[in-house]
Amino acid sequence: MSDVGRVRPHNEDSGFVGPYVALVADGVGGAAAGEVASATAAYAVSATALGRPGEDPEAVMVAAAEAARVSVRRGVQRDLDRLGMATTLTALVCDGARVVLGHVGDSRAYRYRSGELVQLSTDHTYVQQMIDTGRLRREAVGTHPWRNVVLRSIDGDPDDEGLDVVPVDAVLGDRFLVCSDGLTDLVADARIAELVAAGDPCTAAAALTEAALEAGGRDNVTCVVLDLVEGPVSAGDGELLGAVGDRSNIVDESSVRLG
Repeated sequence: MSDVGRVRPHNEDSGFVGPYVALVADGVGGAAAGEVASATAAYAVSATALGRPGEDPEAVMVAAAEAARVSVRRGVQRDLDRLGMATTLTALVCDGARVVLGHVGDSRAYRYRSGELVQLSTDHTYVQQMIDTGRLRREAVGTHPWRNVVLRSIDGDPDDEGLDVVPVDAVLGDRFLVCSDGLTDLVADARIAELVAAGDPCTAAAALTEAALEAGGRDNVTCVVLDLVEGPVSAGDGELLGAVGDRSNIVDESSVRLG
């Protein structure tokens, strides 16, 4: 589920959920078209992953990230008013045997197993850097004035650091959450753990989104909840969420075919 929230005029989040890939991208740039950045990156990653089912998920993730970077850069080159647009990206790719996380920015991925919620991604933010270097206590993050300063993103720069690509410890029955900071800035992990366990994935995603709205909804919020199951090979494109659902936000859709 993706919701514009109760404050923002439009949705700069994009999401996708399919049989082998799921992601959330949170665009930044405001007038510089954050919704274009997130939609373009989400489409490029989804199309790349769905076009390479069963292939090595780490290689797929690297190729998908490069496709996203190139597409976002093309978007800036075509309209210099978009200079400065960028997006986070948090994605899970599965080849039927392994799950791999690709991540940049401050959207997040979690795994829920046996009543325990574990954050799989590491925020690329100024406050996380301060925590890592011992300059800030974790409990002080919520009130820090620079808590939303993102240090890494997909912005089309050919010299950027790219995604963190990390194998995920995954077993049948695991539940995963991929979400934008519109959820995690407003809802504590303990509450997220309660809600993500409730019902089927669609019910859980709706409950998480509603919790963010009830907490003020000051940002766009996107929640993708997934169960890892064993089953036959699946086909089909999947579901587009948020800004990527408006195909006019995608830069050069014809350059990467979905599915």
